[in-house]
Order: sequence, then structure tokens, then C-alpha cells
Amino acid sequence: MPKKHYLTIAAAAMLGVSGLSTALAGTETVAAPGKESKAVTPPCPVTYITGDFGVTFTSEYETRGLVSQDKGVIAQPYLDIYIKLYSGDANSWFINSVSGQLSFWSDIGSNTYTANTAIGLPQGFYNHHPGTDAVPSWYEFDWDPGISVSFAQKFTLLVQYFEFDSPAGDFDTARSIDALLTYSDSWIWANMPVLGAGNFAINPHATVLWELGAPGFAGLNPHGWYYELGIAPSYTFLPKATYPITLSTPVTLGLGDDHGFYQGNTFGYFSAGPTISVPLAFIPSGFGAWTVSASYLYYYEGTTVRAFNAANGTDGSNSRNVFQGAIGCTF
Repeated sequence: MPKKHYLTIAAAAMLGVSGLSTALAGTETVAAPGKESKAVTPPCPVTYITGDFGVTFTSEYETRGLVSQDKGVIAQPYLDIYIKLYSGDANSWFINSVSGQLSFWSDIGSNTYTANTAIGLPQGFYNHHPGTDAVPSWYEFDWDPGISVSFAQKFTLLVQYFEFDSPAGDFDTARSIDALLTYSDSWIWANMPVLGAGNFAINPHATVLWELGAPGFAGLNPHGWYYELGIAPSYTFLPKATYPITLSTPVTLGLGDDHGFYQGNTFGYFSAGPTISVPLAFIPSGFGAWTVSASYLYYYEGTTVRAFNAANGTDGSNSRNVFQGAIGCTF
């Protein structure tokens, strides 16, 4: 699946939400002349800092259709921190909330790469030198600061700076600017008898990414533009149960500009597949809200993506199957 894509969508949906409040222990005693003392419970404090963390285990690491790893055990830990900067009137049709975000993401694999400079990839993308790296299994580390603005009650715009680094030395640092627009549509279906109140949503989104210079996001174009359209229909079964089950089916279309994010080919890839997630309700809420999930994604690749993946050691087919399992916590 595209790197952090669904993780980034989930983060964008959380921005502007204050998170879990923590009740203060103890009471305050107020004495009045001639009357018995009365215990007063203080109000719960407002939480301005929230976040999530977890790890995904995947059969392949695909980033916007391009296969970076497909062998061995692949783990992708992440951490997102959200800071509420502004909260306006919930009924406002202008700015509802503003939040800052700082995300960290890694790809760690048991199968390390060997030199790839002779397989036709652009010079500077793969520069791995076997035996010279202190952390050969740490393929990628990203840090992504951003700001999120919720407006018109249902829209959220997240703008992030992406920096992709390789502690293992497998590729040179790449940088880009990403803008993600999401729309909360659950209210449309809330009164429908079958779908239920807030149990179903389509969750549409649109993404624009701009490369900031050589060697480029995937070594394909140092100044390319990437466009993405997608939906993630979801439905929650047994919403009032201790262990409700949420089924979602992300569908994504990845496109490039005419000048070449995918080297002149507009079509990059198409992906779709189900994800099932269940909360770990037996964990006390004081430790955060924990969830486990399992997913499958089918990829259909365009000409450039297929050629890139074949040059990078895959079987050269135009379709791929990716399986994932994840555990995460929201706090």
C-alpha cells in the first residue's frame, strides 16, 4: 500500500479532536458559615496534545505503487503527535479548528539490500554499499511536520513537509510537500435504516504531492507531481458491543503529471482491498485506545511502475498482492 497513506488519512481525521480527557483525582472542600462543608468536583481539564503510535507488519513495502521491499520480515513502526492550536465554534462555516502535527515513520526489514546501481535505476537513488552501514536493516526513516485546518464543519486540509531518509544508505534523502483533503460524510448516511447512525461512511480524499528536488521521491523525477484520488467505505458491525468490528475497503488511484512523476505516464497504479479492525477493549482506557487490524490490498500497476518494480527485482507482473497486520494505540 502507499506509504503512510491510510495512516496519514487516519491522522487527518483525528486532527481537531481533543482526544481523551483525564479526570483529576481529589476534591476541593468549601466551607460556608453555619453549613456543612460541601465537596466540589473540579472540571476535567481540556487536552491539547493527542497522538497515536503502533506498528504494521507487511508482506511488501509499496510506496505509491513502487515496491521498495518484498522479502523477509518487514515492520513499519510509526508515531504521530497532534497539538490543538485553535478551536472555534463547531457550527461555524469557516475555520472550525487548527492543529499542528509531527509524524515519524520507519521501514525496518530483515532482508537487507545489495548494490542496485547497475539495474538501470536513476543515478543517485540507490547508492547502497554492502557492509558499510551501521544499521543495514533500517531501510527508511521519515519525519513529517504539518498543519491541519478543519473548515466548513466537514472538510480537513492537512499540509505536510515530507523528508525521506535511509539510515541504511539505500537511497539519498528525498523531500516533498504533500496536501491531503478529506471530507467527513458519515452525517449523510446517519438516518438511513440499514446503515445506522454514524456506522457507515465513504471517506473520500484527494492528495497532491510535489517533489522538491533530486533525486526525487522514487528516483523517477526530481520535480514531479503526484495526484491521488480515493475512497475508504467503512461500516461498523455491533457498534454497541464491547468488541465492535469495522470493515473498510480503501480504493485508491495514483496518477502522475505529464512531465513525469511516473516518467511521462499519467497512470501509476490502482489498489483496492478490505481491512478489518477490532478494538482491544480489555486494555484499560488509561493506557489509550488500542486496536488490531488485518488487511489485503490488490495492486494493478501502470507501465512505468511495472518496469521500475521489475528492475528492482520483482517478478515483473502488472498485479501484486499485499497482506498486512497492525496494532496501534490512540491517546
